[in-house]
Amino acid sequence: MHSDDRLFASLLSRRGILAAAGAAGAGIAASPLLGGTASAAPASGADRERAAASGAAGDPVTTPTVAGLHLQFGADAATEVVVSWHTLQPVRNARVLLGDAHGAYSRSRSADTVSYTDAKSGTVVYAHHARVTGLKPDTDYLYFAVHEGAQAEFGTFTTAPKGRAKVVFTSFGDQGTPTMGKLANGVYVNDNLGSPAAGNLPAGVERVRPLFHLFNGDLCYANLSTDRVRTWSDFWDNNTRSARHRPWMPAPGNHENELGNGPIGYQAFQTYFATPRQDGQTDTTKGLWYSVTAGAVKVIFLANDDVCLQDGGNSYVRGYSGGAQKAWLQKELKAARADKGIDWIVVCMHQVAVSTADQFNGADLGIRQEWLPLFDRYGVDLVVCGHEHHYERSHPLRGRQENATLTPIPAATDTDVIDTTQGTVHMVIGGGGTSAPSNQLFFTPPACRVITSVTDPDATTGKRTAVYTREDAPWSAVRDAANSYGFASFEVDPGSRPGGTTSIKVTYYDVVGTQGQLKEFESFTLKRRRRDG
Repeated sequence: MHSDDRLFASLLSRRGILAAAGAAGAGIAASPLLGGTASAAPASGADRERAAASGAAGDPVTTPTVAGLHLQFGADAATEVVVSWHTLQPVRNARVLLGDAHGAYSRSRSADTVSYTDAKSGTVVYAHHARVTGLKPDTDYLYFAVHEGAQAEFGTFTTAPKGRAKVVFTSFGDQGTPTMGKLANGVYVNDNLGSPAAGNLPAGVERVRPLFHLFNGDLCYANLSTDRVRTWSDFWDNNTRSARHRPWMPAPGNHENELGNGPIGYQAFQTYFATPRQDGQTDTTKGLWYSVTAGAVKVIFLANDDVCLQDGGNSYVRGYSGGAQKAWLQKELKAARADKGIDWIVVCMHQVAVSTADQFNGADLGIRQEWLPLFDRYGVDLVVCGHEHHYERSHPLRGRQENATLTPIPAATDTDVIDTTQGTVHMVIGGGGTSAPSNQLFFTPPACRVITSVTDPDATTGKRTAVYTREDAPWSAVRDAANSYGFASFEVDPGSRPGGTTSIKVTYYDVVGTQGQLKEFESFTLKRRRRDG
């Protein structure tokens, strides 16, 4: 078997790179990869070349492929990336071969393998996570993921900058899959709320080429599907075309709660993703909440089922952390606001505190009770959510009315330029592809149905029914009633001087074609003072 440096060079040969990638990855030109170091790769006949491309000796017929290749950032997005893929049988010598943008081999990193057994099918899923540390900030890298006997898969990534610099990220939630997974009366149907639009969103994200993508929960709705493992596989097949080139960072939604998969149902999510583990987490709650820093932006990911009243998953798990998540959140927010290197605090979560859709999920009083006071206290700038399957945003919110629904109070009403030191802007970005959009259900004039309690469990279904209270919605700013599917792009301008103004240009795009064609719905600006003044 070739050593990893020779394997890397062989994979970067003209034949190897074209077989593995077809072309260069995001942001890295093709021509350097097809010459230079690559031209010096040894060629000792077809058999040795095939062995090199596979990464090891082994029978490819009985070897699973490198499936669902994707990336996550570590806690410090400037220096740490996790490369992940999955298989349905054990593999040997799973690892990542890392190189620079010019095709020079750097090093290899072994992957840690974790697994879960899907309680519905009995299928064992193995996920392989290679944690690459010690990276240089704001630097392009290329890599190959491989295990013994498998064809290597190619990807690229760029690390985040250190300190204040331009950063671009995107966000959507509630995707599903574009595939037909269930055979009903001789016809294949989609049984996990997916639609063809779910296939358009990754192509749309790739047109923007963000540094990373925020996934606001309800990833693939596997908990609804006949074959949960197949649904996850379809999800990764759809999204790896983007997620192998830029980290897709998720918050768990209620549909990540899969009956029997771990004590509270999130074991599939916890296996496929290797998010930074936090203080106070247990084996049951590991990876469900975490944070990442990119430039002067701190992104905090929350698991809202811990505080939500709504019974929206396969099991009712409200309160599962015993207060540990809230304690961690307060500590994380306090540290971020005290850090003079952090200007922006962004929260990524699934369920919503505000929504003007009628006869849908609604806003959840539990979030208003548990999270919003902390957002106010520590000056969270932006919250991105899903759960409601449409796009809308709020005015900056600060404080609440002392009524049954704790109605948030708008601090300003300008919809073009918003000073986030006045309040937190909430964005509902739930048009990721689900077949059940809610943009045709808006109250006119704007109003909100808030879940204020739930009933006792139904004797037959075991489910708790939501009890709603309607409120006026003076906090509602902008809604997209015409289009169901899209995502938001965030372009951070760090500003030019200490204590000066930093801004985020926010653009919401409707995705209107099968190749991710984009149509701008709106653009606005968030601004605040830098914290280094």
